[in-house]
Order: sequence, then structure tokens, then C-alpha cells
Amino acid sequence: MAPSMAATQESSLLLFLLPSATSVFPPLISVIVLAAFLLWLSPGGPAWALSRCRRPPPGAAQGVATVLSGPVAHRVLAGMSRAVEGGAAVMSFSVGLTRLVVASRPETAREILVSPAFGDRPVKDAARHLLFHRAMGFAPSGDAHWRGLRRASAAHLFGPRRVAGSAPEREAVGARMVGDVASLMSRHGEVSLRRVLHAASLDHVMATVFGKQHGDLSSQDGELLEEMVTEGYDLLGKFNWADHLPLLSWLDLQGVRRRCNRLVQKVEVFVGKIIQEHKAKRAAGGVAGADGALGDFVDVLLDLQGEEKMSDSDMIAVLWGTDTVAVLMEWVMARMVMHPEIQAKAQAELDATVGRRATAVA
Repeated sequence: MAPSMAATQESSLLLFLLPSATSVFPPLISVIVLAAFLLWLSPGGPAWALSRCRRPPPGAAQGVATVLSGPVAHRVLAGMSRAVEGGAAVMSFSVGLTRLVVASRPETAREILVSPAFGDRPVKDAARHLLFHRAMGFAPSGDAHWRGLRRASAAHLFGPRRVAGSAPEREAVGARMVGDVASLMSRHGEVSLRRVLHAASLDHVMATVFGKQHGDLSSQDGELLEEMVTEGYDLLGKFNWADHLPLLSWLDLQGVRRRCNRLVQKVEVFVGKIIQEHKAKRAAGGVAGADGALGDFVDVLLDLQGEEKMSDSDMIAVLWGTDTVAVLMEWVMARMVMHPEIQAKAQAELDATVGRRATAVA
């Protein structure tokens, strides 16, 4: 009985793999499965095999896609790059139809970051639905919209007059941050640096971009703002299979699009209200300076004319965003903790520039 069943199964498998006179579907499926298998085994994975790159960088082992959804993906990828021959400088792999490279050496990473080939940031599904594709961080570099945003930012956010004018606000934010650290240490003996940095960064952004102090908001608006920023961070950092397998984007299996749509509705109401407040204030003559130099960045965008003039929806996209300064500072502090010699060097520079009394609390 057993040999008979085995023979039947082998016959069924052969009928599936070999051409049939009655149907073309089994051989077609066989070809598709074989092609997918060969693409999967190709150097760098299927995305590199389908690209025009003839010699991709050294490829990682298959199954690396699951690493990206873990909490310490950077450490696992660094270990894998050392395990791949020639991968210490650059390692390639595929996630669906997306080509990825990992640079584990500073000089290689620096070369990639300054290369025009990597000038445009890939627009993730979450970033597009959160309107970030119209903001400077994700807009295609070189087009008219991007150039206009860059000119406005360079002239009004980072110009000498603006930087000098916002110095008191930066000092106040820094003083509050140091005070918060000292208070938390005295009460709990430890500090969640992430919360302190994010709160300080949010205070600064609210002042320079929207012309509001975080304390000016009602408790309800303040909670809503923190909730929106936290949700935006989570959505942008979440690994989404729809970014790499386009057919899955319409299914929204991870619920990213639904969350983005709900968040954007809140953002449009919150930021739209601030824009309308600025328009009403300008109509009443409440802005100093015809070019908005003494106003905030909302005033700067409202002053744009001609081809650079923006609609309210574009202004919301530009003004709404997650600030990366807090994330960068958190990484810097983490690296300093792991490298005491660098921490000692930074402390020596602070002592020489600011003085020991000013840095005693920090």
C-alpha cells in the first residue's frame, strides 16, 4: 500500500513539473517557480538580479529581510557584513524588489553619503501618506519645489540674522533641558534622555517654525502634539513590507496606511489652525517686517510669491515633520557612553570653553 501511494505522489509531482498535453498551466507555474528560485539564489538577491548592475557588491545570506524588523538590526547587519567575504566595506542584499547596501566602514559610508547617486531619499509608503514627499527631506533634489524650499530655509531659518535672533530661545531651551535632567536625577536617580531630548527639540521647533512656546498650548493641544510626533516617529521607523513588495501596498496588511490617514487628519487640523491664525494676524498688521524676517517660518512661507508660492496643503506638508535632531543627539550620547575616551574629550572641551561651574550640573 505504501509503495503505491509513493508512486502516486511521484506521478503527481511529475505531472506538475513536466509539460502536459491537456494544459499549459503546470509547466508555466514550474517555469515561474524555477525563475523565482534562481533569482533568490543570485548574488545580492532578486532585486539586484533584476537591476542593470552587472557586478553588485558582495551579497549577504538569504533571509536577511527578517533582520530589519528586529530591535537591533544595525548590530546584526554589522555582524553579517563581517561574515561575508569582502562585505566589511560594502554588503548588498535584497528585500523584495528593493536593493540595499550596508557600509560598515566610516570612509565607505562617507563616500556613499556625499555621492549624487544617493542624493534622493527613497519615499517610503508611510512618508508619502504623511505628506513628507512634499517636504524638503523627501522631495526630489534639484526640482523647482525643492530649490524653493532650500532657498527659503537657507535665507530665513539658517541665515546669520535668524540664527542670532533665535539665540535667546536656544539658550532658554538648553537651560530648561539641563534643569529637567538635574530634577529627574534628584528625584529618581536616573534620566530617560530620549524624553528630555525630544521635549527640548519640540520646544525649539515650535518656537522657530510656528512662533509658539510649548507652554502656550492648552494641555489638550500639548498632549495632541506630543501624540502626533510620537506616532509620526513610529510610522516612519516601522518596517513595512509594502515598501518592498508593491502588490502588498493595496492590502495594507500591517495597517500602516490606515494609521497614516488618521494621523494626517489630525495634522491638517492642528497645523491648518496655526496657518489660519498667522493669516488673521497678518491681516490685522501684526507681523513685523515686510519679508517676515522677524516672524517665524510660517510667515516666511506665507510671504513666498510667484512660482514659489505654496498652497495650504503644501505648507502643511513642509511645516509638519518629525525632527531628527533629538534622534541624532540620542545616538551621540549613546556612542559617548560606549566610548569613555570620547566622553572625556568632550568634557575637556566643555571645561575649556564654558567652564567647570557651568558644566557641573550637566
